[in-house]
Amino acid sequence: MFTVIFGRPGCPFCVRAKDVAEQLKADRDDFDYRYVDIHEEGITKADLEKTVGKPVHTVPQIFVDETHVGGFTEFEAYAKEHLGLYAA
Repeated sequence: MFTVIFGRPGCPFCVRAKDVAEQLKADRDDFDYRYVDIHEEGITKADLEKTVGKPVHTVPQIFVDETHVGGFTEFEAYAKEHLGLYAA
């Protein structure tokens, strides 16, 4: 399972999304991720809209196995429901 997180510097939800991804990577053998700094890569929200297929107003924008799951809140919920995040 591969996740891509599109974020920007100074974004607290981007940091939280990376933290969740790091925990999943540590807990699961089948999980990895890539963080893409949209400023560093020259990616605009308009570019993301083309990939997402709808207007993008915020970052992070997160894809799991090339499927758009949404922002941090949706990613965290997805990880809890499908990937055992925070499960003891």
